[in-house]
Amino acid sequence: MPQNRIIVSPYIKSDRKMQVKINQFRLLKMMEEIQGYAILLLDKFGNVETWNKGAEQIKGYTADEIIGKHFSIFYTKEELKNGLPGKLLVEASEKGSIYDESWRVRKDKTTFWGSVTINALYDEDGMVVGFAKITRDLTEKMLAENTIQQHLHDLELKNKELEQFAYIASHDLQEPLLTITNFIELLQSECKENLNEDSILYFDFIAQAANRMKYLIKGLLDYSRIGIESATSVIDCRLILDELQQDLAASIGTSGAIIRCADLPKIKGRPIEIKQVFQNLIGNAIKFRDTSTKPIIDISAKKENKFWLFSVKDNGIGIDKKFKNKVFRIFKRLHTRDIYDGNGIGLAHCKKIIETHGGEIYVESKLGKGSTFYFTIPVYNL
Repeated sequence: MPQNRIIVSPYIKSDRKMQVKINQFRLLKMMEEIQGYAILLLDKFGNVETWNKGAEQIKGYTADEIIGKHFSIFYTKEELKNGLPGKLLVEASEKGSIYDESWRVRKDKTTFWGSVTINALYDEDGMVVGFAKITRDLTEKMLAENTIQQHLHDLELKNKELEQFAYIASHDLQEPLLTITNFIELLQSECKENLNEDSILYFDFIAQAANRMKYLIKGLLDYSRIGIESATSVIDCRLILDELQQDLAASIGTSGAIIRCADLPKIKGRPIEIKQVFQNLIGNAIKFRDTSTKPIIDISAKKENKFWLFSVKDNGIGIDKKFKNKVFRIFKRLHTRDIYDGNGIGLAHCKKIIETHGGEIYVESKLGKGSTFYFTIPVYNL
């Protein structure tokens, strides 16, 4: 017999019988007055015995119209064909309580999305003597959730279309840009002796602009590809950092940068992209500094609930708080190229990579006092 069953006992001592009847009467009156919930009692065969105002409000029947009728009257033709009402009573008898959500039918034949709980009522011998049934109309909630899901689906499609457009556009732009670059180099080489200083300067400006365009297109192409490769593997973050220090040996040596790493975990993800995140954050820490100061970069991670929280802390020039959220926008630059080179795409790459791994990235910084970039990666059972 199900645990925590509701027992209806006819064996009550005479000195308590009157009080019990009074309490039962009060309970029934309270149930009758409740609105927003259809609360009713069924006999053991599923016939309606009580009917409250909430039931009348939700289902449209008055008590006189429905009491004595079988509760299957509230179910759709398809559910009746499948025998759902009977199955629910059998399951409630066996388990003590069941929950179901599906379309229900009102008196006027319109439907609503019903949330239904049915509890079996037992006597002291464990025999089912009836059922208590509670129904809520969740139509508005269900439709709102469906609308949200549809918006999310539409947004996902739009994002995929934009990524595809970015890929096609950046890919197709490379060919004409390569032609422009080649002819500029050819003109500079063949006509250099016939060009005056102004013409040479103009060609240099054109060549520099074409070169910047090349890197912008490459950055856009790389950005559109993030997350396309779905294959993941176990990543030892400490090994990633060891490899990066070898890759960045030239800039580390020139700047005198000191990179300090605490114990770093193994995570699950796309190795090339995770390496790119660390490379961009370390590269920025080395680049955006006072040239009279040696970069000191501290990298650590700690477990917080279901995520690893990574931090990359530097002693660089810092970020004005008004730009704290803007730095992750694609092609967003805070400095002119004559001070710090770059295309303003590195942090946008980091943001997209981390988000496609199920985490988030943010920065805490004070102008002139350095920055700490934080990002999270879900913890997996490796």
